[in-house]
Amino acid sequence: MQESLAQYSFYNFYNYLWGSNHFSVDSRGTEVQLLMDKSSGAGFRSKLDYNSGLFHIRMKIPERRTGGIVTSFYLTSAPDNQDPGNHYELDFEFLGTNGTVQTNVYNNDGGHREQSFKLWFNPSQDFHTYEILWNSRQIVFLVDYIPIRVFYNNRARGIDYPWKPMHIEASVWNADWSGTVDWSQAPFIARFQDFQFKACPASYGNRCNRINYLEFGNGQWQKMQQYRRLYMTYDYCAQPNTAKPECAFNK
Repeated sequence: MQESLAQYSFYNFYNYLWGSNHFSVDSRGTEVQLLMDKSSGAGFRSKLDYNSGLFHIRMKIPERRTGGIVTSFYLTSAPDNQDPGNHYELDFEFLGTNGTVQTNVYNNDGGHREQSFKLWFNPSQDFHTYEILWNSRQIVFLVDYIPIRVFYNNRARGIDYPWKPMHIEASVWNADWSGTVDWSQAPFIARFQDFQFKACPASYGNRCNRINYLEFGNGQWQKMQQYRRLYMTYDYCAQPNTAKPECAFNK
């Protein structure tokens, strides 16, 4: 049992990134807590950069109700502690604690490819699984193993697609654009577990490409369409002023 727990230890895959005493890990390395108050939030990042993978985390967002607190799990090509500028990024972001998760894709630009979902469960009451599949064919966002969004590689049509190495980050922080924080409810604590994932380190080059051929069955795609109909609350592709060229193909 101890060996099994060690395989999933935070320290095998991640490092502390920021937040000082607002970041904590349990004695076995199996759960991280990120705390947000008026003074700071916190975050961690993967030890390595990757070229592809199925990136996996179990997460429980803060229980206390508020807007303005962002709990996130994402991939990014942006360097640490620098203005990212145009870059690649794949996001899960909870905006506040009302149960809505926003997904976003930055495609060597500033993003603005939001699709949001009012989840079918309360993400503050228990841990749930969030995954991002990224390979040479497609990007898929999954919640509890159910795909909710796909972004295809359309470089053959002249549309950019994430190709630079990316690392994983997770964080809790406050953003004015995501609502007003009720600081009387602070501190806000996000919890993370199950840190193991399957990915190809950037240093391996093309030596591990099996993930590039990972596909989902028809049943999963049918379920994705069902869940998108039931739970998607915003789609940039549905708005004439925000739709982008890939919208014609990412259906």
